[in-house]
Amino acid sequence: VQLVESGGGLVQAGGSLRLSCAASGVNFEDSAIGWFRQAPGKEREGVSCISNTDGSIYYSDAVKGRFTMSSDNAKNTMFLQMNSLKPEDTAVYYCAADHWCYEHRGLGWVPKLDFAFWGQGTQVTVSS
Repeated sequence: VQLVESGGGLVQAGGSLRLSCAASGVNFEDSAIGWFRQAPGKEREGVSCISNTDGSIYYSDAVKGRFTMSSDNAKNTMFLQMNSLKPEDTAVYYCAADHWCYEHRGLGWVPKLDFAFWGQGTQVTVSS
């Protein structure tokens, strides 16, 4: 399995970027593709995820209404359209593949963070 992100860069606050995740060795119809990010000094956090395994989808509260996932299944490529970017969106963004967006932990279901396969990441920097 290989995941390759692209599309990161430097953008002013309020601007947009579109990240791509080209996947090989992954069957999109039987997979969950997630986007994660990690800012310096902070823990990795889930941004969004779509699972074709069970139809689940989520966006974190921090990006809901601003970020949108889409896919080109014919090209095995997943996209993350990021609009109205804020300086706090600055981070390294990773795409990852697994089967499920959620996992059962404790008494409930939470976004899964330890995906099986990861890309190398792409830097997104939003200037104020």
